[in-house]
Amino acid sequence: MNASAICKHCNINISPTPHAQTLWCHGCGRIITVCRYQETWKQGKVVFETKFYKHSLRQRFSEDNCQKSLITSTVKHMHSETISSWEAPRGKRALLCGVVYSKQKYRLKGTFNDVNNMRHMLVEHFKFPSSSIHILTGGPYFHPTKRNIQAGLKWLVKDCKAGDSLVFYFSGHGLRQPDFDNDELDGFDETICPLDFKTAGVILDNEINDTIVRPLKPGVRLHAIVDSCHSGTILDLSYVYNLKDFHSKTWMNNHPPSNAYKGTSGGQAICFSACEDDQLAEDTSAFSGKQMSGAMTYTFIKAILENPDITYEGIMISMRTAIRQARATGCLLKRLFRRNILQEPLLSASEKFDTNATFNL
Repeated sequence: MNASAICKHCNINISPTPHAQTLWCHGCGRIITVCRYQETWKQGKVVFETKFYKHSLRQRFSEDNCQKSLITSTVKHMHSETISSWEAPRGKRALLCGVVYSKQKYRLKGTFNDVNNMRHMLVEHFKFPSSSIHILTGGPYFHPTKRNIQAGLKWLVKDCKAGDSLVFYFSGHGLRQPDFDNDELDGFDETICPLDFKTAGVILDNEINDTIVRPLKPGVRLHAIVDSCHSGTILDLSYVYNLKDFHSKTWMNNHPPSNAYKGTSGGQAICFSACEDDQLAEDTSAFSGKQMSGAMTYTFIKAILENPDITYEGIMISMRTAIRQARATGCLLKRLFRRNILQEPLLSASEKFDTNATFNL
């Protein structure tokens, strides 16, 4: 007989894994601690004591139906699992990172929602197995620290082979700093900011390129979706798609002045970025009415779900149009408090390709 219990706070039925010490109620977002000495697994019973999770996960999750269906995965046993022990499945796999920066003045309210929405799309629309998706957000998952993100990126490309489809998603802050290697056309390196970036440092575009672009073998395809400020060339890919006025649609050379090799080992890397290198990404509730989310993430997912046969170029046009319209209403909030700068999502790639091709993961 399978063990089960009902959360005394929200009456949701929970199906625990035998010998698990902690569980997560997907109904109210509380952490459930199993009372070890009162377990009676053989009789199909288990007694719980419930502790309120201080970060109030319940408030982070969407209240609409599509997000409720998302929160269904079993909580990982954090006491026994490490990122280095993650299996590298064949086929489809994804690393999703969302950084909230709790208790900081630069805290972001939409990143947790962004990750949930992205995971839902991967599972429901692109049929990614839940077991092949790893999440770094904190809460019931690993925290998105610098070390964990670095380990997660290595896992993403570990033992990749022809036919594998890889996805890297990041929602959080991004910065840029002077480039001292002469490999940036604008003279600046782009970065993403882990949870502990103030003490551990940022992750540079050079490192991201070395870790998840360079190892891509023939037949392996990587899609990166990066929703952060200054994320335009965050993967240091060789070509950028020019869509500034919707009429001049051409690939522009982004090879480094130093002639350093930034390509793959035969595979393909494609990146959707929230904005150009000198621009800021924005959080907004303009699209959903109440739920905060990254403007780029929301419009990216919306474009795909509303048109399953949409092309790469179609996604770019849809995102840019939606963000411009939202900006016109004055509803966008910058992820950093600076002067008003236009946000234009950017598409880059390791090699030129037909942007009229149907988007698929």
